[in-house]
Amino acid sequence: MPVRVLIVDDSALVRRALTEGLSADPDIEVVGSAIDPYVARDKIFQLKPDVLTLDIEMPRMDGLTFLKVLMKHHPMPVIVMSSLTTEGSSFALEALQAGAVDVVAKPGSAYSVGEETAKLAEKIKAVARARVRATPTPPPTPTPAPVAMAADTPASQPSRPNCGGRRYPARALILIGASTGGTEAIKTVLTALPKDLPGILIVQHIPAQFSLAFANRLNELCRLEVREAKNGDVLQPGLALVAPGGYHMIARWAGSHYIVATTTGPPVHHQRPSVDVLFDSAARANAAPHTLAALLTGMGADGAAGMLTLRQAGATTFAQNEETCVVFGMPREAIQMGAAQRVLPLDHIATGIDRFASLMAVSRV
Repeated sequence: MPVRVLIVDDSALVRRALTEGLSADPDIEVVGSAIDPYVARDKIFQLKPDVLTLDIEMPRMDGLTFLKVLMKHHPMPVIVMSSLTTEGSSFALEALQAGAVDVVAKPGSAYSVGEETAKLAEKIKAVARARVRATPTPPPTPTPAPVAMAADTPASQPSRPNCGGRRYPARALILIGASTGGTEAIKTVLTALPKDLPGILIVQHIPAQFSLAFANRLNELCRLEVREAKNGDVLQPGLALVAPGGYHMIARWAGSHYIVATTTGPPVHHQRPSVDVLFDSAARANAAPHTLAALLTGMGADGAAGMLTLRQAGATTFAQNEETCVVFGMPREAIQMGAAQRVLPLDHIATGIDRFASLMAVSRV
């Protein structure tokens, strides 16, 4: 059975281009389109789509407000289309927090019917089977607990020194990879972690313009310092670096510490940044015996082969379990090929990371 899609966008040009482009995939049926959320509401009940594509900026009711109502009363997989502006990035992240399963960048003109539409089609087919849960109340931003955890450093302070009691070998490293559903999964993990951890490198499949807003949001919520990675960054304990959208992130050993390189090499698994590129770079840097690598929710197979290489070289490896994944793609591939030592629910992964850190610690003060 083809995946039934309803397109919600106030632009007739975008609606037509999306309809034509997605209809070229035999596994997708565009069952209709809507000019705004009010029309969409009626068509959802009439046409019973499997997946919704939703524009954020629309007249009468904005897409974000509609999404929150929809996820409370009629939860279903929603892919949000957002502009490439700073405000659009903020709305996109709020949409993901409100229950959208993925976000794509909305171009200023007609949506491409070529490669970009093909990528959207793959996302639609993957999220049709996504685990979507009702949201009983609109989620607050930020939640009180994470803010309280970070209250020991001023909000304006650009960095958070590693004030914890654990010290680590210079080669100690934590790697995290995720895709669909990953922004919220990564937030769940990182907000539960203490600051006295080895350096963390994160690859999340996300449009280029949204990764900075994602990193900044995590930095506001976490005890760790979180930044978007820049070429030449030095990785330090208590610091988490997020790969910039559109760039691969590579870990290199520089004699006494890791440095990060960002590159525009070819996409891997149709992704840039790619989790496999990060994991493979850590293996080449001989980091594996001192590394924990975790694969969280996401479509496709990115990261599975790289995780296997790391495990075979002595790394500790975790995969998120099926029951807590939005899309059980990347973790499933890792589990099937024997790359994951442990399969954990999302809310246990932070504990596993903290235990790994305790085993890596060389001294306490």
